[in-house]
Amino acid sequence: MNNDKSSIPLLIFAGSARKDSWNRQLAQAVADMAKAEGADVTVLELGELNLPLYDGDLEDAGRPANVIRLKQILKDHPAWIICTPEYNGSYTPLLKNTIDWASRPLQNEHADLSGAKPFEGTVVGLLATAPGPIGGMTGLGQTATLLRKLMCWVAPRQFALGKSGEAFDPDGRIATDANRQQVQAVIEQVLTTARKLRA
Repeated sequence: MNNDKSSIPLLIFAGSARKDSWNRQLAQAVADMAKAEGADVTVLELGELNLPLYDGDLEDAGRPANVIRLKQILKDHPAWIICTPEYNGSYTPLLKNTIDWASRPLQNEHADLSGAKPFEGTVVGLLATAPGPIGGMTGLGQTATLLRKLMCWVAPRQFALGKSGEAFDPDGRIATDANRQQVQAVIEQVLTTARKLRA
């Protein structure tokens, strides 16, 4: 175990709230792998935040409490791994809406969360899984573009796990060594880079 990794709070979440989401299953498998490496892992369920569709008028009327909670969680974790489905070649509405809310600065009562660039310097790894053979790779490219616009450092290593119906064993782990190695490489790059940026 590398003790340096344990000092990096790692947030893992899926861009889907579906009960039987393959990407939620992937997020949990990734969390287990990262914990085995000594990382300090938090798994966030975006659906449980129950955020409304972002609207400027709603924001002006007062942000939902879970927006403030979300921003604090994201700030507390300098490294994220996002496991997201691909919707029409892009990111999901749930993921985009979450990022839209979280990217908005807060006012004086939450001065520590008021910055105009709240994601700047965050290290993000991207993974996906889908029933098709390329596993949602196109959506990862769109997600990376969005996050770079918000000043995240997006890990060059990305992986889309194809044929999701066959990709996990009965215990929910990634079924093959080759695919586990690809996912492990993303985890390693995220943790190593986050550790260097914090040094």
